[in-house]
Amino acid sequence: MKTILKLYVPLILSGLTLITGCTKDFEKINTDPVSVGQEQYNPNYLLSTAQLNYTGSIDFAYETWRGNLIYASTMMQGMSSVIGYWAGDKYLLNEGYTAAYWEKAYPDQVKYAADLVEFTKGKAQYNNVYQMGRIWKALIFERLTDLYGDVPYFDAGKGYYTGNLYPKYDAQQAIYTDLLKEVDEAGNALNASGDAVTGDLVFAGDIAKWKRFAASLMLRMAMRLTKADATLAQTYINKAVGKTMTSDADNAFFKHDINGSRVTQNRNAQVLLGDGGQENFYTRWSSTFINYLKTNNDPRLSKVAVTKLYLTDGTKDQNPAYITTAAVQKGMPNGKDLSGIAGRDVRQDPSYTDFTDYSSPNPGMLKRNGNTFILTYAETELLWAEAAQRYGIGGSAATHYNAGVTSAMTYLSQYDAAMAVSATDAAAYLTAHPYVPANGLDMIATQYWAHTITMLDFYETWSNWRRTGLPALVPIVYPNTNTGGSIPRRFPYPLFEGVSNATNYKAASAAVPGGDKLVGKVWWDK
Repeated sequence: MKTILKLYVPLILSGLTLITGCTKDFEKINTDPVSVGQEQYNPNYLLSTAQLNYTGSIDFAYETWRGNLIYASTMMQGMSSVIGYWAGDKYLLNEGYTAAYWEKAYPDQVKYAADLVEFTKGKAQYNNVYQMGRIWKALIFERLTDLYGDVPYFDAGKGYYTGNLYPKYDAQQAIYTDLLKEVDEAGNALNASGDAVTGDLVFAGDIAKWKRFAASLMLRMAMRLTKADATLAQTYINKAVGKTMTSDADNAFFKHDINGSRVTQNRNAQVLLGDGGQENFYTRWSSTFINYLKTNNDPRLSKVAVTKLYLTDGTKDQNPAYITTAAVQKGMPNGKDLSGIAGRDVRQDPSYTDFTDYSSPNPGMLKRNGNTFILTYAETELLWAEAAQRYGIGGSAATHYNAGVTSAMTYLSQYDAAMAVSATDAAAYLTAHPYVPANGLDMIATQYWAHTITMLDFYETWSNWRRTGLPALVPIVYPNTNTGGSIPRRFPYPLFEGVSNATNYKAASAAVPGGDKLVGKVWWDK
């Protein structure tokens, strides 16, 4: 026994020494040198992801296809389709499609923007990326609330930080009030001498451009309230004076990459090139849009529209000899199908000669590595024209109108150099169509409608049309619509919210003016 003790006592003491040593350096020894903790994480990656996902879901352009194109583009008579599931210009409710934006925006956009803001808040070394996160988060929520009305906002995307997994739906009035505050504060707090932002895929960290972007976004948000809260609108319009975009070089757009397959390629392009169906052949520019350009001898017509792009629905190969001549461009009427029923089948419409004669978007607009336009100088100048006409703020309505229309033409070169409209042609158009103050609001809104259609940002087309009621689009006639034949005003809340956030969903759904349906209205839609 004594021998055993003599043998083991030194070993026990040695073990105690090792245990004491391990305890002393426990954290150092047990930290994985290659792992990434919160302190090592670079928040710039969150900004990159939020920006990419704002252009559309990586899941085969899921909500771009359903919300932006199937619904908004056809309701606004920018595009037309005879594909059966394109329900937008038939004013039919497909609850899965109208829910698509919500379904993807919260996990794919809000989550990353909210994480960015929460992670960088109060950290001086991340001031600029924090402010960009606030601005981008506001951009995301502007679209969300515009589409649905009251939505989870103040508590949204913060479940990890607050433990609240069932956020309430906030009133759109409160949301807009906070969005304006956030963008104003964040834009002013950006510091050119501060942290370099490396994850910015829109402006490459250019602080001056971000400041102008913030002011332009603030102007757009403020103008959304012209009929709902003119006092608040004018307060923030005045704050934006002299701070907004100054040329096409300030345009906010996301440049896509062809090498990442569906994840990084342009979302509108994936759908309209027919990756998921026959949209390439059976979806065309609307006759309303083409006729507007044609009637006014608009130089954009020969740049954005082509005929004979696809010669058969049996292939998705483009005809390299497509035709850009303005005189032969022809839009397809909305509210048509291939049912064979008189009055509905497009092949029985007086405009029909052959599908190949209907105008498609110029291939330059649908490059897989092309740009998604987010906010433009042209939009900003047209909004300034309206602010000047409506409130006398910001200068001359005619000057801003001319700048906006010119930019709405010249910016097309940012799609493709071959689509460039010269400043000379734009000036000639304005000479032939001068600004008339008596018709000013109509002229401005119609140009905004045409411009956002060429941006392929039909969400924005729809929002500004609902706010202004201009241009005076003629509703289509189609049997058994869900709106009684009127153009829809909002997307209903997703039915899955009735399961995942039932109490808050029921309260919000019951509070929608006009009902939680396509004809209900958001707060600012007066």
